[in-house]
Amino acid sequence: MYCLDSYALWEIQFGNQKFSRFLTEDFVVTDWTFAEFYRTLLREYDKKTADYWFRQFRPYIRRVEIDTLIGAVLFQYDNKIRKMSLFDCVEYLFSRANNIEFVTGDKEFKNRQGVCFIQK
Repeated sequence: MYCLDSYALWEIQFGNQKFSRFLTEDFVVTDWTFAEFYRTLLREYDKKTADYWFRQFRPYIRRVEIDTLIGAVLFQYDNKIRKMSLFDCVEYLFSRANNIEFVTGDKEFKNRQGVCFIQK
Protein backbone atom coordinates (compact mmCIF):
# COMPACT_ATOMS: atom_id res chain seq x y z
CA MET A 1 0.00 0.00 0.00
CA TYR A 2 1.06 3.56 -0.66
CA CYS A 3 0.44 6.96 0.92
CA LEU A 4 0.50 9.68 -1.73
CA ASP A 5 1.74 13.16 -0.89
CA SER A 6 0.45 16.37 -2.46
CA TYR A 7 3.34 16.34 -4.95
CA ALA A 8 2.12 12.95 -6.19
CA LEU A 9 -1.51 14.16 -6.34
CA TRP A 10 -0.44 17.19 -8.33
CA GLU A 11 1.43 15.02 -10.82
CA ILE A 12 -1.56 12.64 -11.08
CA GLN A 13 -3.87 15.50 -12.02
CA PHE A 14 -1.36 16.47 -14.74
CA GLY A 15 -1.47 12.88 -16.04
CA ASN A 16 2.18 12.09 -15.24
CA GLN A 17 2.45 8.32 -15.78
CA LYS A 18 5.22 8.04 -13.18
CA PHE A 19 2.60 8.92 -10.56
CA SER A 20 -0.76 7.94 -12.07
CA ARG A 21 0.34 4.30 -11.98
CA PHE A 22 -0.37 4.40 -8.24
CA LEU A 23 -4.08 4.74 -8.98
CA THR A 24 -4.08 1.05 -9.91
CA GLU A 25 -2.49 0.14 -6.56
CA ASP A 26 -3.88 0.26 -3.02
CA PHE A 27 -3.29 3.79 -1.75
CA VAL A 28 -4.42 6.34 0.81
CA VAL A 29 -4.19 10.11 1.12
CA THR A 30 -4.15 11.85 4.50
CA ASP A 31 -6.76 14.49 5.23
CA TRP A 32 -3.90 16.96 5.69
CA THR A 33 -2.47 16.08 2.30
CA PHE A 34 -5.77 16.46 0.58
CA ALA A 35 -6.47 19.81 2.27
CA GLU A 36 -3.13 21.10 0.97
CA PHE A 37 -3.89 19.77 -2.52
CA TYR A 38 -7.40 21.27 -2.49
CA ARG A 39 -5.97 24.67 -1.50
CA THR A 40 -3.50 24.54 -4.39
CA LEU A 41 -6.24 23.57 -6.86
CA LEU A 42 -8.34 26.52 -5.71
CA ARG A 43 -5.40 28.87 -6.18
CA GLU A 44 -4.33 27.51 -9.58
CA TYR A 45 -7.74 26.67 -11.04
CA ASP A 46 -11.13 27.10 -9.34
CA LYS A 47 -13.59 25.54 -6.88
CA LYS A 48 -15.17 23.36 -9.57
CA THR A 49 -11.80 21.72 -10.29
CA ALA A 50 -10.98 21.34 -6.59
CA ASP A 51 -14.37 19.75 -5.94
CA TYR A 52 -13.90 17.37 -8.88
CA TRP A 53 -10.65 16.05 -7.40
CA PHE A 54 -12.22 15.89 -3.94
CA ARG A 55 -14.89 13.55 -5.31
CA GLN A 56 -12.21 11.42 -7.00
CA PHE A 57 -10.04 11.02 -3.90
CA ARG A 58 -12.62 11.11 -1.10
CA PRO A 59 -12.83 7.30 -0.70
CA TYR A 60 -9.06 7.17 -0.12
CA ILE A 61 -8.74 9.98 2.42
CA ARG A 62 -7.72 8.94 5.93
CA ARG A 63 -7.76 11.02 9.10
CA VAL A 64 -4.51 11.71 10.92
CA GLU A 65 -4.56 11.16 14.68
CA ILE A 66 -3.31 13.83 17.09
CA ASP A 67 -0.37 11.67 18.23
CA THR A 68 0.88 11.55 14.64
CA LEU A 69 0.42 15.32 14.30
CA ILE A 70 2.46 15.99 17.44
CA GLY A 71 5.09 13.51 16.25
CA ALA A 72 5.23 15.36 12.91
CA VAL A 73 5.80 18.69 14.66
CA LEU A 74 8.67 17.14 16.62
CA PHE A 75 10.08 15.48 13.48
CA GLN A 76 9.97 18.80 11.63
CA TYR A 77 11.65 20.53 14.57
CA ASP A 78 14.39 17.86 14.77
CA ASN A 79 15.00 18.25 11.04
CA LYS A 80 14.66 22.03 10.84
CA ILE A 81 17.91 22.37 8.92
CA ARG A 82 16.20 20.54 6.02
CA LYS A 83 13.23 22.99 5.99
CA MET A 84 10.61 20.25 5.57
CA SER A 85 6.99 21.35 5.41
CA LEU A 86 4.70 20.31 8.23
CA PHE A 87 2.35 18.72 5.66
CA ASP A 88 5.16 16.48 4.40
CA CYS A 89 6.21 15.56 7.93
CA VAL A 90 2.62 14.58 8.77
CA GLU A 91 2.38 12.41 5.65
CA TYR A 92 5.72 10.74 6.31
CA LEU A 93 4.97 9.92 9.95
CA PHE A 94 1.46 8.75 9.08
CA SER A 95 3.02 6.39 6.54
CA ARG A 96 5.59 5.09 9.00
CA ALA A 97 2.99 4.60 11.76
CA ASN A 98 0.78 2.60 9.38
CA ASN A 99 3.58 0.65 7.68
CA ILE A 100 2.74 2.21 4.31
CA GLU A 101 5.22 3.34 1.68
CA PHE A 102 5.30 7.15 1.36
CA VAL A 103 5.26 8.34 -2.28
CA THR A 104 6.90 11.71 -2.87
CA GLY A 105 9.12 13.68 -5.20
CA ASP A 106 10.34 15.92 -2.36
CA LYS A 107 14.15 15.72 -2.27
CA GLU A 108 14.17 16.11 1.51
CA PHE A 109 12.76 12.58 1.80
CA LYS A 110 15.01 10.91 -0.75
CA ASN A 111 16.79 7.84 0.68
CA ARG A 112 14.67 7.77 3.85
CA GLN A 113 13.31 4.47 5.04
CA GLY A 114 9.80 3.73 3.77
CA VAL A 115 9.91 6.29 0.96
CA CYS A 116 9.19 5.70 -2.71
CA PHE A 117 10.98 8.70 -4.22
CA ILE A 118 10.03 9.64 -7.78
CA GLN A 119 11.23 12.67 -9.72
CA LYS A 120 9.10 14.26 -12.42
